[in-house]
Amino acid sequence: MKFAVLDFETTGTQSVGEIIQVGLAIIEEDRSISRVYGSYVKPGTPIPPFITGLTGITDDDVKDAPELDEMMMELVPLLDDVVLVGHNVAFDFHFLQNALDRCGYLPFQGRILDTIDFLKICFPSLTSYQLGSVSAHFGVTHDRPHQADSDALATALVLLKCLEELYELPLLTIQRLCELFTEEDSDLGWYFDGLLREREAETLQPEGDLTFYRQLALAVGDWTELAPPRDEHAENPLANLSFTDYMDEVTKRLKDTLPQYESREAQDIMINEVMTALAEDKHLLIEAGTGTGKSLGYLLPAIYQSVRTNEKVMVSTHTINLQDQLRERDIPLLTQVVPFPFKAAIFKGRGHYLCLRKFEHKINKKDFISPREDALTAAQMIVWLTQSESGDDEELNLSGRGGDFWETVASDTDSCLGRSCPWFRKCYYHRAKHEAGIADVVITNHSKLFADVKAGHQLLPAYEHLVIDEAHHLEDVAGKHLGMHMKHFTVAHTLSRLYKDSRNGQLPALRQILQSSGSEEASEWSGVIDRIYPDLLTVKETWDALSDKLFSLLPERSDAGAGEAGQLVMRLIPARKPKDWDELVALENTMNLTLSDIIRKGDKMLNEMRDQESQSSADSLVTDISGLFKDLASIREQVRFFMGLNDDNVVYWLEANGNYRSKSLQMYAVPVDVSSQLKELFFDKKKSIVLTSATLSVDKSFQFMIDNLGLNEAAEEGRLMTSLLPSPFKYREQALLVIPRDFPSVKGSVGDARFVDTLVQSLSEAAKTTRGRMLVLFTSYKMLRQVYDPLKEALASQEITVLGQGVEGGSRSKLIRRFQDSAASVLLGTSSFWEGVDIPGEALTCLAIVRLPFQPPNHPLAEAKSELLQAQKKNPFMKLSVPQAVIRFKQGFGRLVRTAQDRGIVIVYDTRVIESHYGKYFLYSLPGPKMEHMLTDQMVPRIAEWLEDGGAS
Repeated sequence: MKFAVLDFETTGTQSVGEIIQVGLAIIEEDRSISRVYGSYVKPGTPIPPFITGLTGITDDDVKDAPELDEMMMELVPLLDDVVLVGHNVAFDFHFLQNALDRCGYLPFQGRILDTIDFLKICFPSLTSYQLGSVSAHFGVTHDRPHQADSDALATALVLLKCLEELYELPLLTIQRLCELFTEEDSDLGWYFDGLLREREAETLQPEGDLTFYRQLALAVGDWTELAPPRDEHAENPLANLSFTDYMDEVTKRLKDTLPQYESREAQDIMINEVMTALAEDKHLLIEAGTGTGKSLGYLLPAIYQSVRTNEKVMVSTHTINLQDQLRERDIPLLTQVVPFPFKAAIFKGRGHYLCLRKFEHKINKKDFISPREDALTAAQMIVWLTQSESGDDEELNLSGRGGDFWETVASDTDSCLGRSCPWFRKCYYHRAKHEAGIADVVITNHSKLFADVKAGHQLLPAYEHLVIDEAHHLEDVAGKHLGMHMKHFTVAHTLSRLYKDSRNGQLPALRQILQSSGSEEASEWSGVIDRIYPDLLTVKETWDALSDKLFSLLPERSDAGAGEAGQLVMRLIPARKPKDWDELVALENTMNLTLSDIIRKGDKMLNEMRDQESQSSADSLVTDISGLFKDLASIREQVRFFMGLNDDNVVYWLEANGNYRSKSLQMYAVPVDVSSQLKELFFDKKKSIVLTSATLSVDKSFQFMIDNLGLNEAAEEGRLMTSLLPSPFKYREQALLVIPRDFPSVKGSVGDARFVDTLVQSLSEAAKTTRGRMLVLFTSYKMLRQVYDPLKEALASQEITVLGQGVEGGSRSKLIRRFQDSAASVLLGTSSFWEGVDIPGEALTCLAIVRLPFQPPNHPLAEAKSELLQAQKKNPFMKLSVPQAVIRFKQGFGRLVRTAQDRGIVIVYDTRVIESHYGKYFLYSLPGPKMEHMLTDQMVPRIAEWLEDGGAS
């Protein structure tokens, strides 16, 4: 098999555009690269500036280049009898066919393969399949990204990496991959077919340390063989070791392991405070700014406490991101420096783990919705099983429809066969649960913490000590979990999984099995299924009608103040139900009755089937269907609860997106105040809870958090410790905060022309001075849109790119990656960019905060909380709006200085920080940067001077 790896640079997109450069790398049958051909091509049109920006190719480069037909005379002979390969090959193939056609050659008839497909299959855990980042990952030298010959060579080297990987896989895995692609007559199928034949001819087959079970190769054996971290009968390693001695030993080992390690005052204080709280059964609120090293600050005492007393310590994070960071970075380090064996286990929500039974069933039956994409996802997962020890979906890079595929094979309670499942001892969820059971420290997330409470503590192992990281999110997460939240799609999805049409869905699949058995019961059950179909359609129609009517209640607002682009929000107040509400209640009633009918008939039938032992081929279907019926029951309860609108302590609201209309409808019902529930469920029940985050205090006081989280009583009884750690950074030298005091002000979420012009001018001047590397935080999406185009224009001549959230498309992490990869760019972001974005070092030098991050006061939850405070004769603005905004403001500020070497500038364009009576709370809550205010036109010279000085002045 001879490969020709092709790459074109062009002046435009697929449908229009001229070739300006070609690169071709030839891979011989012995997998050596025999030739790299490259040439500029003279296009008929000038090269657009953005293409020059991307590729570095200018009109000068191509003015004396060969014309298209000269280049094709050299290229065409090289394409004889090869398999054509490209990175996103459809693009290059389109241009090739066009060029062949224009120059009078026959179209290319050979096989075509895409390296992106190969990468997905061979390396299912890569975070990005972009050529640049893949080359970097493999250490492939790729000197001139976006130049055709360099790209073609890099792509060829990447293809060779994939082929090597395929030769390392066990034969069984190759056979399974081959089966997946046989149905479709594709070039990928042809390739795997050839590979399989070649591999079957070899006498020695690689097996590695894999377990082979039911035709799948797995990286893990039985979890029942996992031993606890220490021998139960041996003496406790901490029996005679005081905490001080333990920490001395750990510190010594840290210095040996990390030569650059130096103990930090803030971290030492934190370690001791956390230890005191755990040992004395107290609660602790501790604010630890960026750079404290807070994960070690709580993990070290947690390990000591749990090993010493034999009581688990639970650690909860808000984001899965942080959970993975603890797993990949902190725990391996601790394993090296803690002087005795211990175990820290990660335990996520059940839906993050693959159910091997469902996966096996799905690939054996080829139960695919979109054959090509699903086969590719299944192939990714078959290879991933030979690598993964956790079966956790965060390790997989599932693109496009991959998320829908995952939902059908994820583990869930309702469809679990438990011990009677053939996969039980290999099951990833039960492995994680078992590991949590034998671990000293268990790391979970806030969602799972609340799910566990709602499930009567069935999900997590028992614990008395809890550390809550990113604790400023606890209240929000509690509201979502202690209340209800439902999407239109959830209902539609459940219904279509049961019955899409007479051939697709779990019920039709069961009916087919019954048909073929021919017994008397089977035909009775088929009859039951036939009677359920029309009821399911009734539910679907009723739900669609109800969603439409609910959607029509939403005001068609032009300014999406309450959220991102096109988000519509409306609160429903029990005392003032919308007119014609009775009609909607009648629809809900129909839906409720029909659902009850379906569930009654269905459960009866499934129970009868379970009693009939013989129905083995339908076993897993019966389990899955009964799981779906349980989902229907919970949908029935939730919709009834929402439509009842009868709890005054609950805020009810609807959200939807103007573009997707009722398909995007979401219903929320959240308790106005969760503090009493948090107190009952956690602070009264547990011996010790440590809450930490970089932002818990407002103006050096913890009172806001104490009130909102239900910690007042603990504080009165002396059971609450609080601690504000000193910052490890020298903020006066590392950060300069400037406020242009004559800057125009804004009313509402939209700026007037004068405001927008002044802002664009100021941002573009500042961006020129800091050479891009600037993050601009907005509070309204509308204002971001107002600034995006004029700023892009103002900076185009400077070769500074402007990236806008929601304007470019692409996820948050993709935008951040683009921002980090490009030499000079300005990133505009709204709400989700205010926190959790980590851009250390040079990539970010300047942070601009356009408006103070007050939550829109018209958001239903904010509105209801304000009403509650007013009823208590308190000032909602000072008690709620200001503290919330201060915490977000501190989060935003925290994006700038991430390490002791970072330096940067913050511009606050909102003059309320110096003009209003509450402005001081914002400035005093920051960790002490140098602050100056000045006239707008003095600002840029001051920034330039400060950057040049190295902050010495």
